[in-house]
Amino acid sequence: MRTGLSSNWIDDLQQVLSFHFMLNALRAGSAVAVVAGALGYFVVLRRQSFAAHTLALIGFPGAAGATLVGWNPLVGFFGFCIGGALMIGALPVSGQTGSSSDGESSAVIGTVQAFALACGFLFVSLYKGFLSGLNSLLFGTITGITDEQVLSLFVAGAVCVIVLAAMARPLLFTSIDPAAAAAMGVPVRLISVGFLLLVGLAAAGTSQVTGSLLVFALLIAPAAAATKLTARPFVGVLLSIGIALGVTWAGECIAFFSPYPIGFWVTTLAFTVFLLANLYRGLADRYGAHNPHHRNRTHV
Repeated sequence: MRTGLSSNWIDDLQQVLSFHFMLNALRAGSAVAVVAGALGYFVVLRRQSFAAHTLALIGFPGAAGATLVGWNPLVGFFGFCIGGALMIGALPVSGQTGSSSDGESSAVIGTVQAFALACGFLFVSLYKGFLSGLNSLLFGTITGITDEQVLSLFVAGAVCVIVLAAMARPLLFTSIDPAAAAAMGVPVRLISVGFLLLVGLAAAGTSQVTGSLLVFALLIAPAAAATKLTARPFVGVLLSIGIALGVTWAGECIAFFSPYPIGFWVTTLAFTVFLLANLYRGLADRYGAHNPHHRNRTHV
């Protein structure tokens, strides 16, 4: 077995796929990337990145508390993330960006985040067992994904995708113009709470791969890059999913041959894609601004 990447990528891939734990990591990563990429697009569109970040961090005290009482950390991840989503969803005008209550909502979300992190460190300090799993809770691990976790991620992912597809049109409407949606009888509050629940499920699932501190690598960065590449929602969602899958697969394979954790590679690759997307958008805007023929052609 080699300890580093070679010039033969096919041979490297065959070696990666020869290990069951790597197959589990790739399967779980694929499920997480699809859900995170799809939901992340709407998170960016609705300007709820801070709420999504808080839901991701809430997974850490949940997993730490579950470990403290002898439960599967997965129970804590999903339990706390879902509870946090309900709490944030109960805030006034949650999901209605641009309102005068945005600052108050952000303050409440930040307070919830700080309290959750404090509880997490309390649970860790009370735990008298072996704490090697702390890094995996915070930063993810490539070797700790079990068959049970893969199954739970596929089930949670399937539920998220089905529900998101069912609410996609009203969700897009309320994301772009919540006031007009409310005036036309669209249940803005119900859609907002439902969407946050989906984000909570996605954050809990993504934490299994990237850890609680690096969830943005899959939930935000691919979607942020996609919004720079296209303004069409359907294409943007597909691009976000594709980018999330690409950085997940590449990050997991590189981490297999590297002493550095998967979270570092996934985050680095996602950040690189985001920078390239920004570079492309800047060049495209500059070219369009200085080329009347191109500008006229894009408005036809």
